[in-house]
Amino acid sequence: MSEKKKKLCIIVSKGTLDSAYPPLILASTAASMGWEAHLFFTFYGLDIVNRKKYRSLKVAPIANPAMPMPVPNIIGMLPGMTAMATAMMKKMMADKKVPSIPELIEVCREVGVKFYGCQMTIDVMGIKEEDLMVDACIGAAGFLEIAGDADVTLFI
Repeated sequence: MSEKKKKLCIIVSKGTLDSAYPPLILASTAASMGWEAHLFFTFYGLDIVNRKKYRSLKVAPIANPAMPMPVPNIIGMLPGMTAMATAMMKKMMADKKVPSIPELIEVCREVGVKFYGCQMTIDVMGIKEEDLMVDACIGAAGFLEIAGDADVTLFI
């Protein structure tokens, strides 16, 4: 009798550049360790797997007090600051040889991470299923069936 694989299930609800890294890194790492890994993209998290948006995710400098900027947080409201914060983060990641979001998605696919789009969010936001890079579009009940026996579940 074979031993049951460990299973990681993550709900991904945010679609900013800085929020895209944690679920993709955790899932690709888990799958590389022989775990099952499942990502359920809902609300703005769907931007991470949207063919039209995933290459242009941004970092929001407003209400992000942890931003490593040597200026007061309120400066983030000025025009161009989102682009600057995004460029800074992309440079920081590239300097440390961290893969880009498109590269991490590719790694996840190569190691067998399963991607699911939230059907309710797709319907509410009028997203076309063909624009999403997912294995299936499922509802909350479908994801709960998958996550019901997970060893680790996270909401990001």
